[in-house]
Amino acid sequence: MTSLKSKNNVTYHLLYGVTYMLSLLPLWVHYVFSDIAFLLLYYIIRYRRPLVRKNLTTSFPEKSEAELQKLEKQFYHWLCDYFVESVKLLTISNKALLRRIEFRGLEQLEEVFDTGRNCAGILGHYCNWEWLSATGLAFHRHPDAVIGLIYHPLNNQAFDRLFIDIRSAHGGVCVAKQDILRHLISLKRQKSHSLFGYISDQSPKWENMHLWVDFLNHDTPVFTGAERIMQKMNDAVFYVDMERPRRGKYVCTFRLIAYEAAKEKEFDITRRFFTMLEDSIRRQPQFYLWTHNRWKRGREEFIRKYDVIDGKIIRKEEYK
Repeated sequence: MTSLKSKNNVTYHLLYGVTYMLSLLPLWVHYVFSDIAFLLLYYIIRYRRPLVRKNLTTSFPEKSEAELQKLEKQFYHWLCDYFVESVKLLTISNKALLRRIEFRGLEQLEEVFDTGRNCAGILGHYCNWEWLSATGLAFHRHPDAVIGLIYHPLNNQAFDRLFIDIRSAHGGVCVAKQDILRHLISLKRQKSHSLFGYISDQSPKWENMHLWVDFLNHDTPVFTGAERIMQKMNDAVFYVDMERPRRGKYVCTFRLIAYEAAKEKEFDITRRFFTMLEDSIRRQPQFYLWTHNRWKRGREEFIRKYDVIDGKIIRKEEYK
């Protein structure tokens, strides 16, 4: 155990050192690396290209073959940009970062803080969500508000520590998803204002399929855990809408979904979120994470294998 921990420490410090040195390079140099990486990833490695094409084709059946191919290339180019932009996040100054990401609608969040309540942001894997760690830098009246990201810890401890370093470089707080409710309750007891972001468009496991929505031309199972936490904390819930008008520039707009989450009907927040996320994707589809196999589990298979009894999802084999 000690040997493994020591090995992970060495790996982490090596990763951090290399990433830090690369991060010091100007952003335009990073984009040169991105252009080269695109050629390798798309034409030589062909990373998940069949899956990406399948996702695009089924999501946009109205598009021609030429349109889909153009969109596919634009996506891979952006994906490479996402990685180099994330590396740059480690050392870019707060001032330089705020020149590259514009926040709109933050006055709504500060008005919620004025009432003594907290906020939640719900978003998808769209545009560069890593840069949202800069949100706290743009607050005027509540600069001490805790800005956090709920994340799923990586199996590789060295990479997990590195990503936490990147995401917390500009004041953000990373909280593992299994710890978030306890963390939010602790902040509330301390009377600390907070905004935590929930990335909520992943594909849930069978036992977590409590809701299906029409999303991008698919009957889609979705997570509802974020909504339950928001309602328990009675947060004001905002959709985090991102745009990328040009390379190296993002615009983030906070759009109110629910002022008092506890008063909303079950699943209404989640349904509104997916409607708004689809609107964003259809506006600029190349900036969505198409490499994720989010439609691998279908309703027919779910009905065949599982029953819902008293709100619990139970595999049929377990009680027959």
